[in-house]
Amino acid sequence: MEYGKWELFIPPGQDGYPPVPHGSKLKVVIRAQNGELLYRISPWARYVVRDEDKVNYDWVHWSPPQSYIHKHPSPKRLKSLRIYESHVGIASPEGKVASYKNFTYNVLPRIKDLGYNCVQLMAIMEHAYYASFGYQVTSFFAASSRYGTPDDLKEMIDIAHSMGITVLLDVVHSHASKNSEDGLNKFDGTDSCFFHSGHRGNHQLWDSRLFDYANWEVLRFLLSNLRMWIEDYRFDGFRFDGVTSMLYHHHGIGTGFSGDYNEYFGLHVDEDALCYLMLANHMIKFLHPECITIAEDVSGMPALCRPVAEGGGGFDYRLAMAIPDKWIQIIKELKDEDWNMGNIVHTLTNRRYEEKYIAYAESHDQALVGDKTLAFRLMDAEMYTNMSVLSPLTPVIDRGIQLHKMIRLITHALGGESYLNFMGNEFGHPEWLDFPRRGNNESYHYARRQFNLTEDHLLRYRFLNAFDRDMNKWEEKFGWLASPPAYVSEKHESNKVIAFERAGLIFIFNFHPYQSYVDYRVGIETPGKYEILLDSDAAEYGGHQRLDHSTEYFSEEYPHNYRPNSLMQSNSQTTFSQHPRRCLRHHIEVYIPSRVAIVLQNMDIPK
Repeated sequence: MEYGKWELFIPPGQDGYPPVPHGSKLKVVIRAQNGELLYRISPWARYVVRDEDKVNYDWVHWSPPQSYIHKHPSPKRLKSLRIYESHVGIASPEGKVASYKNFTYNVLPRIKDLGYNCVQLMAIMEHAYYASFGYQVTSFFAASSRYGTPDDLKEMIDIAHSMGITVLLDVVHSHASKNSEDGLNKFDGTDSCFFHSGHRGNHQLWDSRLFDYANWEVLRFLLSNLRMWIEDYRFDGFRFDGVTSMLYHHHGIGTGFSGDYNEYFGLHVDEDALCYLMLANHMIKFLHPECITIAEDVSGMPALCRPVAEGGGGFDYRLAMAIPDKWIQIIKELKDEDWNMGNIVHTLTNRRYEEKYIAYAESHDQALVGDKTLAFRLMDAEMYTNMSVLSPLTPVIDRGIQLHKMIRLITHALGGESYLNFMGNEFGHPEWLDFPRRGNNESYHYARRQFNLTEDHLLRYRFLNAFDRDMNKWEEKFGWLASPPAYVSEKHESNKVIAFERAGLIFIFNFHPYQSYVDYRVGIETPGKYEILLDSDAAEYGGHQRLDHSTEYFSEEYPHNYRPNSLMQSNSQTTFSQHPRRCLRHHIEVYIPSRVAIVLQNMDIPK
């Protein structure tokens, strides 16, 4: 046929049934140029399965008599996303590969309760090597069979939609597995089918193949792949993996990006890949304008998140990848007294004008073996011994719990137009993530998420879980992610105080390790009576209860930090702190205890 397509038509039998029954095992056999017969899985296979006693996958014809019928419409397009980054296989406390069914009935209700309105699914596209985290794709049109059937996945997405949860697919079009038995590599016996031949077709760090985006058949393959996931499974959009690798011939290897425009425009840009991304976004928006696309780009390519009609890349959001790196650098290298407030604010607000960013304090990258989550960096080995409420609250655990909440809230409120969290990190999951492989004796011990830890009232993990839930709950009500960027009125280096306004709320952070402040004046724009909306020092969040939530804060026409008004407390009173060996006095203006984040609401503004 045209465009290199091949077709085989087998008429139905006398009984009218298809000649290839549902569940049949199939192979594509290709006679290569040298006469060799190659036994391959179809690149368009919808279901591939590996028997336990086999090394390779089999292509299984998936055509059930009655396919799953979606019952619920997709949610309306969200103004902002609170994304729960998830992996189906590890979404269980048990040491095994969890299922789509488990995620549907055990994890989705948890995501809904935590206040996330979007789930981003990793490792759905079939990958022969489980430990690749789904990034070495072998069958692009097949939903991974290790979690269940295609209908199980369709049901999972349908149930998510019934809960009002948007579902995104982590799509890998930046490269493909070198596996030639199960994947696309050397499909026709050459190294140039689907991919560039020679050096250009290989990624030296990922040990994978790189697509030839100038090839029309490759474009058809990848574009139809996107349509299939949207139209057959009802995914609501994509997070495109490895966009930086696609954009540049150097793939970002050994290259830093300072923001200089010469780094983004020149012969080092892979124009074929950039045009593919623009074409993909154009097609998605043309056919399914409600769909969302996200770029995983660390380079900061200008206009990547502007419409294609403007000459942009067409993405809706990009990941703010500098933010987690900044938190790691601060925690690893600096004493608490040396944290630079201006540098923190700059990192959280340094984004391109009118391009939307997804802020996150950590993602799956930090959870993987060889790295550390924020909770592990802050509390390390003491997480194994001192997270029980029956044990003394040690300085290490106290510091870790308080900073964990503050880091996540300031990232959530200041860092972007949407927010992302990797499953389990919301409550400070105590162990790293490591998939079964030869190096760990094929163990599943670290390839799981211990959600049960948040249900044990004797463990302090529930405090972090509750704070994350309420943080999302208040964002849902006040919508700060969809609001214009915050106005930062204070970033005081010696006091370690950051204050800003967004969505009509006042956010105040005191990062000082031991210094609390009474009579602290905070500049604001909108006058009125303010009350505490969210307090990281509250008892239910593992705090020390140093703030009186009945306190009212009244603005006065006293300019401060370039704002026309500032806050005072309604009265003077003494409050006895729950913090060991510390008694503090509330006086006029605002009391800000050490290592505390406060969110104030203007009560004079109609709800």
